[in-house]
Amino acid sequence: MARVKFGAFLAPHHPIGEHPMLQFRRDLDLVEQLDSLGYDEFWCGEHHSSGWEMIASPEMFLAAAGERTKRIRLGTGVISLPYHHPYNVAQRMVQLDHMTGGRAIFGSGPGALASDAHTLGIDPMTQRDRQDEAIDIIRRLFRGERVTAKSDWFTMNDAALQILPLQEEMPFVVASQISPSGMTLAGKYGIGIISLGSMSTQGLMALPTQWGFAEDAAKKHGTTVDRANWRVLLSWHIAETREQAEREAGPGLMRWHNEYTVKTLQRPGVQPFSSPEDAVEKTAGGENAASTIGTPDDLIKTIKNLMQVSGGVGTIIGFVHDWANSENTRRSWDMVARYVVPEINGYIASLRKSQTWVIENREVFERAGQAVMAKIMQNEKAAAALPLTGPGRVAIPTVNAPDLRKG
Repeated sequence: MARVKFGAFLAPHHPIGEHPMLQFRRDLDLVEQLDSLGYDEFWCGEHHSSGWEMIASPEMFLAAAGERTKRIRLGTGVISLPYHHPYNVAQRMVQLDHMTGGRAIFGSGPGALASDAHTLGIDPMTQRDRQDEAIDIIRRLFRGERVTAKSDWFTMNDAALQILPLQEEMPFVVASQISPSGMTLAGKYGIGIISLGSMSTQGLMALPTQWGFAEDAAKKHGTTVDRANWRVLLSWHIAETREQAEREAGPGLMRWHNEYTVKTLQRPGVQPFSSPEDAVEKTAGGENAASTIGTPDDLIKTIKNLMQVSGGVGTIIGFVHDWANSENTRRSWDMVARYVVPEINGYIASLRKSQTWVIENREVFERAGQAVMAKIMQNEKAAAALPLTGPGRVAIPTVNAPDLRKG
């Protein structure tokens, strides 16, 4: 079975109050940590309003992250294509690909915040069609074509890229939430998907239906979609015990939900939490909760459930948030890398088998102890020293050493 990849998605969602310069630096520190821990991907988004989401140019942020990291793939999560001339997006992504040594992933969307579209004078009814149109143009430019195109929102005359991507095929990924538009677009072009709606229980349960949209569109357009290129977003905070995780994350989770989701975005039908305990219970309680606040074992269970419900995905993407303080947040990502990733991918299965084999075949190794004892007893001085060098008096763990008391 192909291993599951792991990544992180930084919208970002940062409470207002911290110095923006220091916040950018702290986010870059996190990317550096994730790279050292072996995470496969890091994503960051584009937003221009709301206060909490402060990265306006994911390409600029990822270029800086590329200088601090060695192997982690860097994805735009996402560039809102209706906000930009497609030629400029193509050029920036090519430059990012070269500056990061071929680690760029081109993630796009129609634009998530209505306030951003309003600021730029864009009709929300046109955004998804414009994303579709831009993807087609950018793919042609990446192939080295010279493009002439005229649209109601951009013009291109004999446009060609001076530099093509460093990667032979830069990955294209589209964002998908609850509506079928993102999955349908992925199927149309045979490209990757990052499912953002899976952070809710309803979104998690809808994943099989969502994948069906992609497959249907792929059949219609003569392309194929691959589950290996399907990324699904989950939220978590992990600690040594469930009680500790809830204590660390509860107040920040309540603030994020009440101040951002309810007060700022004013999402219909969403009610504020009454306490940190209420926040944890309603976010991470229940068998099919999409969020996990608990131990590594709890997250392993969540991921296995997601795999079963969805039919299988290629990458698990963790949502970066400030529910806990910086120290506890970084420890959470560390614990996921140390204990969750290897369990999901079977990296420690052979170690367990090796341990079990030694335990179950202990009698076979008794001959080694007998051989050592025989040599000791052949030497008068060694035999006399045996009481001083026996079990409990030598550095080697007795579980790994022959029992010198057996002749």
